[in-house]
Amino acid sequence: MEMPVYLVFLFLLSLLLLSLRTRSRSNLNLPPSPPRLPLIGNLHQLGTHPHRSYRALSQKYGPLMLLQLGQVPVLVVSSADMVKEIIKNHDIAFSSRPKTTSGDIMLYGCQDVGLAPYGEYWRQARKICVLELLSLKRVQQFQFVRDEVTIALIERIRRTSQSSKDFTINLSEMLIAASNNILSRCVLGRNLEKEGDGSRFVELSRKLMENMMALSVGDFLPSLRWVDNLTGLIGRLKKIFREIDTFLDEVVEEHKAVLEGGVGGSNMKDFVDILLRLQKNGMLDFELTQDNMKAILMDMFIGGSDTTSTALEWLMAELVRHPKVMKKAQEEVRRVVGNRPKIDMNDLNKMDYLKCVVKETLRLHPPAPLLVPRETISSVDIGGFHIPAKTRVFINSWAIQRDPNIWDKPEEFLPERFQESAIDFKGQDFPFVPFGSGRRGCPGLSFGVASTEYLTANLLYWFDWKLPGGDEDGIMLPKDLDMSEVYGLTVHKKDPLYLIPVPYSP
Repeated sequence: MEMPVYLVFLFLLSLLLLSLRTRSRSNLNLPPSPPRLPLIGNLHQLGTHPHRSYRALSQKYGPLMLLQLGQVPVLVVSSADMVKEIIKNHDIAFSSRPKTTSGDIMLYGCQDVGLAPYGEYWRQARKICVLELLSLKRVQQFQFVRDEVTIALIERIRRTSQSSKDFTINLSEMLIAASNNILSRCVLGRNLEKEGDGSRFVELSRKLMENMMALSVGDFLPSLRWVDNLTGLIGRLKKIFREIDTFLDEVVEEHKAVLEGGVGGSNMKDFVDILLRLQKNGMLDFELTQDNMKAILMDMFIGGSDTTSTALEWLMAELVRHPKVMKKAQEEVRRVVGNRPKIDMNDLNKMDYLKCVVKETLRLHPPAPLLVPRETISSVDIGGFHIPAKTRVFINSWAIQRDPNIWDKPEEFLPERFQESAIDFKGQDFPFVPFGSGRRGCPGLSFGVASTEYLTANLLYWFDWKLPGGDEDGIMLPKDLDMSEVYGLTVHKKDPLYLIPVPYSP
């Protein structure tokens, strides 16, 4: 079958443009690069797990490596020293975001916080999130939601465990449901376990997550952006966006009606309430439109829905693979709580080893191993190399957090490494940046970690955990647990985590 003449022309034109661009940069001291193929550049070298592919390439080409993904120049940063230089000396130059097809359509032209380009709007929107939505005060204010969702989770597990002595549960599924319900109640005021539209919300959230990672030809080959229309990608993204947009409009209008009716007094029950009151009272330095609000709300689901459940899933998987660590963590939790019927947030402050377990999980399994891509605003020199403007930047936190030059036994799960160490994940310790650092670090860090620690403490307090039978003798050894990954918006376990809960009586 012969290729149409216009496709041949476009292909040759793309090759010519790529060749001219390469020649124009030949005199610059750019970071080392792997060999490239015409048109697609290094796209063929990524594989199904880009964070692993980038690490393998960086081991050969260095901690600063320049790739060409289609027509897009991409800098991969794979060392803590380079991250430190970027954040300490060039953070503004590295503080923009690349515009993606899915983000542009699904996030109201990137009017959110996570993908908004660097500028005044982003500063104001981030200020809202940091001061009004995701502050320590709000984390504490929404503790009642974590309490109620956690109690429901524990009761659900207890009911299933009582139906059979060796009843196996899909813990991954339960953790996803609990994480989504915490998020839904805090953000929208919707209880997925009680309200009829719960299934609708879950379905829309699932569609959102899947399609934010949709492969777009135009993202890597802008001159061939029209192909996304032919493949149906643009139509599919717009259809999903219309569904989500309609749902969010309904939620916002319901909240407006309650506020205008004076029901609920001054109590702000969720993020929608907070945003509407800020808008109504004129407390912001810019006009907060309904599209602005919906984009920020969408950010909460993109940034928070998968990350908490993914971290919990990896944490519980690592604990059942390391029974001694599990026992030590449980002994601490049960010693701190004693015979009281409920764990409170003050208890968590006394659980030092539990916090080490959370840290070690985030070190080995950062939910977003390449963080959110950045884009350089201007050209900059770093590490002796020239980085052009409009270069996409991936910080490979997964590779940095497994660097044998920094970490002792980096591939092993050893929470004890943090017991005598002050290193933390808040963005100031560059060997450990699962939530990013600098201006574009994750503003929801405290909110997500609070849910992770609280749910973990309850799972360890109320139950002992066993692996289901595996071989012909009905025994599955910890080392046999499959820890394969699936790469997506977050990197989660390929297979759900099935465990047997054994109720514990204080």
